[in-house]
Parts: sequence; structure tokens; C-alpha cells
Amino acid sequence: MNSAILVTNSLDPWWNLAVEEHLLEQIQPDECILYLWQNQNTVVIGKNQNPWKECRIDLLEKEGGKLARRISGGGAVFHDLGNLNFSFLVDREKYDIPNQLEVILTAVKKLGLDGRFSGRNDLTIDGRKFSGNAFCYRKQAALHHGTILISLDREKMTRYLQVPKEKIQSKGIESIRSRVVNLTELDPGISIESVRDAIIDSFKQYYGGNARLLSPDDIDDYRVRELYQRNVSWEWRFGETPRFNIILDTRFDWGGIEIGLLVNNGTVKRAVVYSDAMDEAFVDMLPRALEGCVFKSKYIVEALNSLNISEAPRRRMMDDIIQWLTDKRF
Repeated sequence: MNSAILVTNSLDPWWNLAVEEHLLEQIQPDECILYLWQNQNTVVIGKNQNPWKECRIDLLEKEGGKLARRISGGGAVFHDLGNLNFSFLVDREKYDIPNQLEVILTAVKKLGLDGRFSGRNDLTIDGRKFSGNAFCYRKQAALHHGTILISLDREKMTRYLQVPKEKIQSKGIESIRSRVVNLTELDPGISIESVRDAIIDSFKQYYGGNARLLSPDDIDDYRVRELYQRNVSWEWRFGETPRFNIILDTRFDWGGIEIGLLVNNGTVKRAVVYSDAMDEAFVDMLPRALEGCVFKSKYIVEALNSLNISEAPRRRMMDDIIQWLTDKRF
């Protein structure tokens, strides 16, 4: 497999995410790129999340922070210079999540810590999360990216992020601070540099020691600037948020879902679905099926079933949604 490594010095989340997406667009057959990057004082939300519910935006921006939206699913995360981000950009045929996770877990073991994969997208040590992961799939390539908490300011994290009460309750915890751990809490000698070096060494171990080193000069500046302009825009980060007159929300073991409906004369004129589900493409399917539907649970369920979803994970998610809406009997 052809492999490459890019380490960026940029701390701008909109730029870093633009570079990541551009790399995804350019992946060649039998290729894997490791991309390491950092953001300063940033909240990054999943593709289908409602920013107003996930982040205390006014406080974040008042204190010089930035809100960014990524192209993958999953939940909101806080980034600062105590956090290292990694991305695997891989030919779809060679995409292997367990192998990619082993790169990170092996790197942590090189630092003397025993990490494990846990839940739907977390890496943990002694049951405490030090890394969250998310995924995005394109026709020819796929993205697996995540965070590594090294010396993150957890006080800022809890101030900026708004965690739904039902999510906290479903985890059986009193606060999100109790769920996470910085690697420096386990070993004060660990640094951003030592983690970065360990990941690069581990990547070469799994993907070949002759990985070529990329520089910003190897990136298509024009395309990155196009993506940057989208990333920084109000439309991408916040989107159009009409005044819905119907809000339906709940939480499943695979993630939370909030359906906003603009109903006029008994018909759904506009639908938006917010979710921290990992499968962002599945969530994207739902609004189109709902728009134009008569606002009764029977017809809403029929509209969702018309999507003819057969893949087992998505079918399970759809069955959960349909059962929930059927039970509401509106």
C-alpha cells in the first residue's frame, strides 16, 4: 500500500478541516494518508448536529473560540492545544477500522499505557475516554478521524459543550468530566510531541516504513480555499433554522435524534433532522422522505419505510425510529 504522512502547523479549524476533506477527495487506489493536526479553542460539531443545542456559542465566541462543522457524524468535541487530532484517509477497498484503531492503540502502548476500544466510537484507558472517533464514507475513499486528549483544558470543555440531560442519564454519569482522561494525568511525562512521534512510528509499522512525507506545498491551495470558504460560512456552520412548529426528539443507544417539522394545513412543508449518530449518510436520507407527507404517525412511518433500507445497521436504526414514532400515535 502507498502511504503518506502530513503534519500541519495550522491551528485554524476551518482550514484544517478543508485540508482533510481535500485529501479525502484526492485519495488514490491502494493509498492511505495519515494526517495529524491541532485546533485552538474550538468546538467541532458533527455534520447533522444542531449547533445551538451542542455549544454555548456566545460564550465560545466571546472568549475568542471558533465553531466548526465537520463532514462526519457523531457528537460535538472541544479542541485546544492539549488535544491532537488524527485522520486516516484511505482507499475504500483498503479501509480497515480495526487496523486503523490499532495504529492509535499501539502508539499509546509505546508510551506505556493500555488503551482499549469501547462503545460505538471511543478509545479508553481504565474505562475513561481519551479518544473519540468518527467516520465518513465516499464512493472511492473513506475517512476515519479522531481526537487524543493529552492535556486538554477540561474546564473549558464543560463550559462550552452542552450535553443533553438524557445523554448523561443514559451513560449513568454525573458529568462529562468524569468520563474523560488526559494522558498526562496517567503519565505527566507525555507530551503532544511524544504522542505525535509514537503515532507516526506506529503508522509506519502497520502501513510501511517508506511512507512519504507531505508538506503544505503538496496540497491544492485553490481547492482548500474553496472548502475553507464553505467551512467558515454561516450557512455551513449554522444552516437555515426555520421556526418549526413540531419538534420530536429522543435518544437511542446509537445516538440522539431530533426531528424539526414545519407543518402547514396538516402537511410537512419542511423537515430537518439533527443527530449525533455516527452514520451521517443515514441521517441525510430522512428529511427528504418526510417533506410533503401528511402529519400523522401512520403516514410518517410509511414515508420512512419507503426508503427501503435493507443494510442491517441502518435497518435497526430505522426500526427504532419507526417504533418510537408509532408509539407516539399523533
